[in-house]
Amino acid sequence: KTQDFADYLGDISQRADAVRHGFVKRTEDNMLKITTDGRKAALDLRLVLPSSGFTFQSKVMRCAENVFENYIKTKGTQLVFCDTSTPKAGFNIYDELKRLLAGMGVAEDEIAFVHDATSEAKRSKMFDMMRNGKLRVLIGSTFKLGLGVNVQDKLIAIHHLDVPWRPADMTQREGRILRQGNENEKV
Repeated sequence: KTQDFADYLGDISQRADAVRHGFVKRTEDNMLKITTDGRKAALDLRLVLPSSGFTFQSKVMRCAENVFENYIKTKGTQLVFCDTSTPKAGFNIYDELKRLLAGMGVAEDEIAFVHDATSEAKRSKMFDMMRNGKLRVLIGSTFKLGLGVNVQDKLIAIHHLDVPWRPADMTQREGRILRQGNENEKV
């Protein structure tokens, strides 16, 4: 935990106290907004404080290190789940993870966002590339990488940058790798 993150947690706590004691209107701040801001900050402080700088202690950096280690040690494919910060203009976790991985030496054409497959034909092609190992890292949300995604053939690891709200979504995530047809002895 960085000092900036610890300070932000203090702010979150004060906001929660203000809401609990009725010092703030629910239209201005509420527990759902506070919880969401806390989840974003735990993922990467830049999601709630854009002026924050990069830190090696962030979840996205640790994820990049883990993905890269598997990338180097195996020829397997990997899924990264992230629901909190999907691809969009400005800072987001998907682009940041891709930037970090490319900086470590992962070929950019071996990294993809499931959100870029905007048609069934594109999804099918992307999933074929995962199954044959031409695409090594696929990043997506639980909704887009959950049901109906059969890319387990060479899948060696699944990474969770955030925890989904519903327990059933976690089962969906894990179900991507623990399937018949996975060619790896150990995942």
